[in-house]
Amino acid sequence: MHLKRREALLSLLGLMAQPAAQAAQDLQAWPRALQVPGGVARLSLGPGARRPQARTEEDVPLLVLGDAIEWTALVGIPLSAPPGEARIRVPREDGGVRELPYAIGPKRYREQHLKVAPGQVDLSAEDTARYERERAHLQTVMATFSELLPPGELRMRVPVPGRRSSSFGLRRVFNGEKRNPHSGMDIAAPTGAAVRAPLDGRVIDTGDYFFNGNTVWLDHGRGLLTMYCHLSAIDVRPGDPVKAGERFCAVGATGRVTGPHLHWSVMLNRAMVDPGLFIET
Repeated sequence: MHLKRREALLSLLGLMAQPAAQAAQDLQAWPRALQVPGGVARLSLGPGARRPQARTEEDVPLLVLGDAIEWTALVGIPLSAPPGEARIRVPREDGGVRELPYAIGPKRYREQHLKVAPGQVDLSAEDTARYERERAHLQTVMATFSELLPPGELRMRVPVPGRRSSSFGLRRVFNGEKRNPHSGMDIAAPTGAAVRAPLDGRVIDTGDYFFNGNTVWLDHGRGLLTMYCHLSAIDVRPGDPVKAGERFCAVGATGRVTGPHLHWSVMLNRAMVDPGLFIET
């Protein structure tokens, strides 16, 4: 009788420890969850013999990681998303659709108000036409959803050493006119400094763009993309594979910038999200 009571007590202690163990595991998960505009939601899809499919309300496919014990959908939350309830859709084997709701909390990003001469912010007709052509091309790049499977561990290496700004989400207001929020992390580094891949991936686009200058896009699989801008050198071509830690380009000051630095963006299901959620802070 005494032995049975002891076994029951040990079993109870084990059950009590599970939530703490799960919480510790969630804290170590990459990317870290932050359910605000520009953040990432981690939604459990439960167990299953096969990797489930999941999509946003706008029908954009989602990155699903895990195994038969538990699958998790990673949802990039756009900077433009309003606070409140959102949901994803998961097809069921019977042909129906399961909807999973999640909450988006408020997030106030910094604003910078500047007064400048109109000629410094207004584009000429020629520059506007170039920008529109480039934007149409980049829409196809950002829609990439390959069958490449990213590694189970999505903790990223910082692409280049240097001071990391907290500029993600910053909105500049020129002469009272709001511009799009800053959708990446700026890292101060000298021209020519090596930029290294944060994860294994494949080059899907390179080019010289009006605002971003020399740019490289990497595909890490299933809607997880990264972008590197203002480069002084590009060492790869579309289609090339890259390994985590491999140099593939160099810091520069091309495009519309005031000095050398790396602009690094992370995109998940076509939403720019905070790179800080993927790295050690």
